[in-house]
Amino acid sequence: MHGVVSFGPFRLFAAERQLKKGDEALQLGGRALDTLIALVERAGEIVTQGELTSRVWPDVTVGEANLRVHIANLRKALGDGGEGSRYIVTVSGRGYCFVAPVTAAAPQYSTPKQATVSDWLHRLPPRLTRLIGRDDTVRGLSARLMMYRFVSIVGPAGIGKTTVAISVGHLLLDGFNGAVFFVDLAALTDAKLVATTVAQALGLMVQTQDPLRSLPDFIGDRKILLVLDNCEHVIDSAATLAERVVGGAPQTHVLTTSREALRVEGEHIHLLYALDCPPVEGDLTAATALKYPAVQLFMERATASGHDAVLNDIDAPIVATICRQLDGIPLAIELAASHAGTLGIRGIADLLDNRFSLLWRGRRTAVPRHQTLNAMLDWSYNLLSPHERAVLSRLSVFVGDFKLEAACSVASNREIDEGIVADAIASLLAKSLLSTTALYGLTYYRLLETTRIFAQTKLAEPAETNRVAERHAKYFSEFLQNDQLVQSRFGEHDLSGYAAHIGNVRAALQWTFSDDGDATLGVELAAWAAPLFIGLSLLEECGQCCERALAALGSVSHDAKLEMILQEALALASMYTHGHSEQVRVAIDRGLALAETLGDRVRQLQLLAGLNLFLNRLGDPGGSLAAAEQASVVAEAIADRSGLVWAEWMFGISDYLAGNQARAQLHFERGLTLAEELGVVNVNFFGCDHRVRALLALARVLWLRGFSDQALRIAQKTIDEAASQGQAVSICVSLMYCAPVFFWTGDSLKAAHYVEELITYARRYSLEPYRASGVALKGIIAIARGDAIAGLHLLQSAMESLHAEQYRVLITTFMGALAEGLLKTGQFEEAMSTADKAIALATSSGIRFNIPELLRVKSEILVAGHDREAARVCLTEAIAIARSQSALALELRSTMGLASLSSEEGQPEQAHRELALVYGRFVEGFETSDLKHARLLLEKLSGRKRQP
Repeated sequence: MHGVVSFGPFRLFAAERQLKKGDEALQLGGRALDTLIALVERAGEIVTQGELTSRVWPDVTVGEANLRVHIANLRKALGDGGEGSRYIVTVSGRGYCFVAPVTAAAPQYSTPKQATVSDWLHRLPPRLTRLIGRDDTVRGLSARLMMYRFVSIVGPAGIGKTTVAISVGHLLLDGFNGAVFFVDLAALTDAKLVATTVAQALGLMVQTQDPLRSLPDFIGDRKILLVLDNCEHVIDSAATLAERVVGGAPQTHVLTTSREALRVEGEHIHLLYALDCPPVEGDLTAATALKYPAVQLFMERATASGHDAVLNDIDAPIVATICRQLDGIPLAIELAASHAGTLGIRGIADLLDNRFSLLWRGRRTAVPRHQTLNAMLDWSYNLLSPHERAVLSRLSVFVGDFKLEAACSVASNREIDEGIVADAIASLLAKSLLSTTALYGLTYYRLLETTRIFAQTKLAEPAETNRVAERHAKYFSEFLQNDQLVQSRFGEHDLSGYAAHIGNVRAALQWTFSDDGDATLGVELAAWAAPLFIGLSLLEECGQCCERALAALGSVSHDAKLEMILQEALALASMYTHGHSEQVRVAIDRGLALAETLGDRVRQLQLLAGLNLFLNRLGDPGGSLAAAEQASVVAEAIADRSGLVWAEWMFGISDYLAGNQARAQLHFERGLTLAEELGVVNVNFFGCDHRVRALLALARVLWLRGFSDQALRIAQKTIDEAASQGQAVSICVSLMYCAPVFFWTGDSLKAAHYVEELITYARRYSLEPYRASGVALKGIIAIARGDAIAGLHLLQSAMESLHAEQYRVLITTFMGALAEGLLKTGQFEEAMSTADKAIALATSSGIRFNIPELLRVKSEILVAGHDREAARVCLTEAIAIARSQSALALELRSTMGLASLSSEEGQPEQAHRELALVYGRFVEGFETSDLKHARLLLEKLSGRKRQP
């Protein structure tokens, strides 16, 4: 069943496995949901108890009581029988029937998902209700951007570049189907983070040292508009990124704002000038003055500040003079006009005339508008009360958005309490020195960047600067430490709502580790910030932060718990960004030692999960099994439900890799049942969704055991479930391990489709081991289709990358395919050497599940070399090992090879007898390629038996 099915007030999303009543998602167990889907698929028909139990509990024997419990739970959730509604009817002695009218909507696929306007509106700041004097500019810029794809709005501070860029973005929203991404670079203190920040805004999981290289691949052919605001202080990095994206993503349009041009290929510059002001003339009337945008802006902001008089002919020349003195700079005009409510128009003019001239007496090379803006800010600053000045200068420590709570904590001291700070902030907001924005339903404050830079110069002395920076760092350290969502298991929750804080966390970390900072505070902040970096997929940055903090531990007294957290975060970040290096193992081992010393069982369980994952990927199933066994003991001791479920699945994966397929299936199914019984929905350890891992491994185990129909159903379910989550790692893992199931059963078209999806996703999200594995699978399919040369090239390049990443879990499988490709191209010695190395590596490493297949491949090489006796020995050994592993599918493959040899040697009866015995043990999958081949071979052998 695909798409959305509606009945009564309910909507059933089968692919997403979700039932909603109105907009409320109802919580149903997995079995109950499977039962409902099965009934709704056949609405109006009687579905027998046997059909339901085989659908909901495949290959698990359960009693009728289990089904009755889930039917009862469903009826309760649906309100069946209440207010005359009827949904599920029991048909005595036969089964159940879904009787409510059902309406099916068109399927809605989650992969790939097309952005809509509602999806992306929150990424673009709101535009002003009325943009004064810039309408023609916005329309012209929009047309130019659509024509040339890369336009930079260049102008001095305060000229309105950001406002215009936002207006252009809103005007073009529909043209880009809502895919307009606004990235404010002002919050960055390190130019190296430009690519990471843009990648995060686009939804790219940053798991590489060079995210810039991945951006064009991630964007691909999607039509998007990328707006990069405030590029001037990181201009080299911004220029490189813009040029790379425009050149590598053919449907991407880039709009930048900067005080200077980026000066790279493809850039078209739009110089943004000041607003038009009335000329100097003696008889200027109000009607004439109001035709000029500068005067319109002044009066609109003056009215907003409380000035309730309309412009008259007497004040018109005064306002015109003010606007000319301010060079028509929008920000300066707004700042001046914001005081009209208290000073009046003449009061503003008097201060401008008598307070100072407009020529800034500092840097002579500065452009006049910069001089004017600084003068305007200084003048506005001097109009503030002492408390307002102090608060404004202290708020300059914030980078980007901040909450009122943070502002009160950082800006208060003995002389100015939090109540005074709150009042001062309200006043600064009214004077346009602060702005507000709504993010995730909360109000955040922000200083305009030019105001922030100006205010920093007003901090009294270096000691005061450091005191404010210390309070800023302490606030964010305590905030992150006390936030339960941030400090939950790494990778367990979506922390995108915390992205507004990342600029401040970066700035605080930079200060703590500076010469004037406090390294002890830096270590604390780094530890509490690590989950935030991981939750926002800033893994490379997380690793660097942890390394810096751990390096500082030698010079400061520290809490062992902080080091434990830092070691865990470093291990996780490094494993995904730098491969399975010794650094990862050292960090995990050190973290485990600290967890044991501290008696922190929860952290110990998390680190053991990381060790298990690390050793599995490294190709050490024995070590990973030991880690799972230890984790099981810990989970049992602390009654951690997710840990108990995870341990079962990890036992299953270890057994699968080691070649004990019957026991592996038992562990997987026991874990799935336990998860349902305990109500465990999310089994996320060490940044990995282990439910997806368990399902994909179960699909492979079922195929190996001869249950290919069930394997195909589980494989498709795993891919669909991972896609519905939209998490890149889960999607890649599901495709990488499930695509071969389709290939093994003979559906090479579907397998090839999923392999291409895998390569695309992995490249887009910089997941190199998964990309390389996808390329290897593509090579295997090419060899099977007869293009051995191309397949060999793909396999060899992929294996080089996997060796570099130390991602070894599938390496012997790929070596076996490589041997087959070498054989098909006539490279017999290389093929034999590769097969022998693969068998030796599988034996020594403990990854023995594919040894029967490797022996079968070796037998083919021996037959090609005319050593039939040695080939027979290989096949006999392969059959014995496959039988000991409960791997019926591999036993069949080797038995077919042995039957062919026996037949060619004049022993068709023996060949038929042995093959028929193996074939007769299958109970399903008779239309898959191996079983059809076996059936044809049996018919051929029967014919030879009848020949005289």
